Amino acid sequence: MEAMLELVGRHPRYGYRRIWVLLVRSGWRVNRKRVSRLWKAQGLRVPRKIRKKTRLGQSANGCSRYRAVGKDHVWCWDFIHDRTTSGSTLKVLSVLDEYTRECLALEVGRSMGSREVIGVLAGLVEVRGAPGHIRSDNGPEFIAGAIRDWLAGAGVETLYIEPGSPWENGYAESFHSRVRDEFLGVEEFASVTEAKVLAGQWRREYNHERPHSSLGYKTPAEYGELCPRHDSAARCRVEDTIE
Repeated sequence: MEAMLELVGRHPRYGYRRIWVLLVRSGWRVNRKRVSRLWKAQGLRVPRKIRKKTRLGQSANGCSRYRAVGKDHVWCWDFIHDRTTSGSTLKVLSVLDEYTRECLALEVGRSMGSREVIGVLAGLVEVRGAPGHIRSDNGPEFIAGAIRDWLAGAGVETLYIEPGSPWENGYAESFHSRVRDEFLGVEEFASVTEAKVLAGQWRREYNHERPHSSLGYKTPAEYGELCPRHDSAARCRVEDTIE
């Protein structure tokens, strides 16, 4: 019981299934139904979020029309915004592998232009190799000539979604709902530096500790280890849901 409550305290936005997986990973021999009973006995609950109706959209570049079929086949990226306790703007760039769900980058700054965005991508490509495609909306940072030229030079094809259709970048939208719910919504940042440090810690936890339901409750890092790159392996997706 104490171990379960400790995990709930550390991860207040996790449901009982995810807490059960973490207990088992910690060495506890307990089945899911018992955790469910203890959860209910303690009156625990995670406020249910209202899910928006899924829309497929018409664009051939949308995630429901053009799906990732392997690791590093399709990355997606987008910005999310927040503020420090003093009211200063925070701009957060996320880069996600749509197939493995790994958060490849969660970079924080007061502002972020083409030079900074290219720097993030260049670092990822140096370590991981270039993706086949990268999906985004039509924000000025993503359609800037310098970024388009850099992507073309790296052999990365762009997948721009239809304007006003954020659901076509569904993996980024879903990931950002997690970022808001489990990170931005529970942390306060005194400075940009503190936000950068905490974002790095949260990204590591997300990739290496947080079980993902659509990956068979493996972490994104564990799942990524099982999947060779898209250009050298067959499909190995557990499920095809966006979560």
